[in-house]
Amino acid sequence: MEKSGSAEVQSASALIDKRVAELGGWRGETLSRMRRLIKEADPDVVEEWKWMGTPVWSHDGILCTGESYKSVVKLTFAKGAALEDPAKLFNSSLDGKVRRAIDIHEGGEVDAAAFKALIRAAIALNASAAKAKPRRRSSPA
Repeated sequence: MEKSGSAEVQSASALIDKRVAELGGWRGETLSRMRRLIKEADPDVVEEWKWMGTPVWSHDGILCTGESYKSVVKLTFAKGAALEDPAKLFNSSLDGKVRRAIDIHEGGEVDAAAFKALIRAAIALNASAAKAKPRRRSSPA
């Protein structure tokens, strides 16, 4: 989203590229890998930059966010509690009623096929919610 008066407007993808480069090391590599897996799972995914510097991936609504902390890269699924997770990738925010997260620590690996399946499930959930929304009727003039 562009700020008024901003001389330089960067795309969300460019800002995410910059974040990956700034992180460097294992955190940058991890965020880059997970981003690549998201794009492989959904070539139509929309990258966004929200909440003062958080990478967000969306398709008919938010799929997940990618946050980086000192000891963890966290992928938070907006509707994770509603998703089946047979591979048990979710390991954080497990008591929440809506969100679920995957915390990846240095040296940690996430199963690529299981992660892509989770992304596809999140897309399907968002798509079903979008279809279920009632359309507004325009009132007669």
